[in-house]
Amino acid sequence: MVTTTPKKGNLLIAEPTIFGDISFSRSIILLADHSSEGSIGFILNKPLDYTINDLVPEVEATFKVYNGGPVEQDNLYFIHKVPHLIPNSIEISLDIYWGGDFNMVAELIAKEIINENDIKFFLGYSGWDANQLENELKLNSWVVTENVYKNSIIEKNYETFWKEKMLEFGDEYSIWSNAPDNPNYN
Repeated sequence: MVTTTPKKGNLLIAEPTIFGDISFSRSIILLADHSSEGSIGFILNKPLDYTINDLVPEVEATFKVYNGGPVEQDNLYFIHKVPHLIPNSIEISLDIYWGGDFNMVAELIAKEIINENDIKFFLGYSGWDANQLENELKLNSWVVTENVYKNSIIEKNYETFWKEKMLEFGDEYSIWSNAPDNPNYN
């Protein structure tokens, strides 16, 4: 369901018109926080060529790491749906949590108590200063939708996610679902 006012837990779907932006073209972002002071989110559908083991050698797992956004790309972040197992988690909404005790995460992965359907890792995040996101919305850079997937969004297929949203929106958006990443290739 499309909404006009962003709130914590919503999804931001990149409008097809921002195709030249390396960070945000065809992005779907989960808003982890939104207030009058600004917004923070994580790009859900931009995998990197890293696994968690590449970045944290002590964690022997091949969980994908995603590009969370252009801010602080030297920091590792995570969202998950197992707050009862990870102390100090912060609820985003709809049983999705952000952060927590990373040592416990490493231990839970080693013991195979949590898997890739429970947690998603990001390098960096997407951030907006006060009113910046609202200004981008006025410029039609994003479509704001409710997160109808709830915590199963963590396991959503990133390869087709943006295309699926374009088809769901219908009308003029449908044509973009099959357009190449770079319109010059058309």
